[in-house]
Amino acid sequence: MKTNNIDLIIRGSQDHALVGPQSGINIPLFLFKKYLQYRIQPYLEPIPFIPGHIYKRSAIHDQYKGNRQGGISPSASFPYVFIFSGKSGTQYGYEDGWINPSVFSYTGEGQIGDMQFIKGNRALKEHINTGKRVFLFEYTQRGFVKFISELEFYDIGYFETPDANKNSRIGIKFFLKKKGAVVPVNPDQLEIGLTNIDNPIPKELVPNITERSGLVTSRVGQGAYRKSIIHRWEYQCAVTKLNKIELLIASHIVPWAEATNEERLSVHNGILLSPTYDALFDRHLISFDNNGKILLSDSIEVAAYEKIGVSGKERIVGLSDYNHYFLERHRSFLK
Repeated sequence: MKTNNIDLIIRGSQDHALVGPQSGINIPLFLFKKYLQYRIQPYLEPIPFIPGHIYKRSAIHDQYKGNRQGGISPSASFPYVFIFSGKSGTQYGYEDGWINPSVFSYTGEGQIGDMQFIKGNRALKEHINTGKRVFLFEYTQRGFVKFISELEFYDIGYFETPDANKNSRIGIKFFLKKKGAVVPVNPDQLEIGLTNIDNPIPKELVPNITERSGLVTSRVGQGAYRKSIIHRWEYQCAVTKLNKIELLIASHIVPWAEATNEERLSVHNGILLSPTYDALFDRHLISFDNNGKILLSDSIEVAAYEKIGVSGKERIVGLSDYNHYFLERHRSFLK
């Protein structure tokens, strides 16, 4: 049987089981039963919540335990991790929300200093290995939450953000996918590629592994923002639909220097482009109207555009109202 990406071959005697993808590992049968109980059985049980149904948060904790206040609430009594979010779709993409139909972006917990993989952050990151299921709830009003979906860990990213004392620190961004959803790229592919984002996290903020053992990463500079843009544009160039992640460039629509702190982190202020279109867009030699149609600068002859493969007929599909806001500002600089 194949469950949760774990292959099991079961053989043996009355008191031992052989478990493994090939010849198997000999373990006592009572331990194997515990393995099934705590690692496999939870994934075979039906979801204990109804999508779209509103629950009183305190009632959830009365039954399933867990932290009644935090955004990430692992249960010590049940194989569940509850996460609670404010409403998605706010003006600025740094808040939690769906960045494409399958992937939910969720900010880790921790108010002071760099976020670390302890407590709720650790439980969420390791939930597959520990056999726990993740359930997403969204607040509808104070004390009441709506069940949205069961999620699974996909990836993490890092970003610069102020803490509660307004000191700069490194935050953790979780990328969680709907249970059973297929993301067409693996997390390692998101670490490879080009970026035209003006904000590499300052080197002095990159965690030192020996000093900050709870937060280990060698790629903080690429971080959560670039990954968010790749997910937002569903792993392809917004114009050409080229889906070679290593060739695509993620950049801001309104440049870092011209943006507010909130706009710098907004996924709606990002676009994923192949190199030719990115170079032109970054230099304000092309832009796009609110219907997605390409706009060419009058400072370059049409024949020159055609020589580099730009026809003037290109169009972006899937712009949001929030994208319109940033594109309007970009168009004001079209040369």
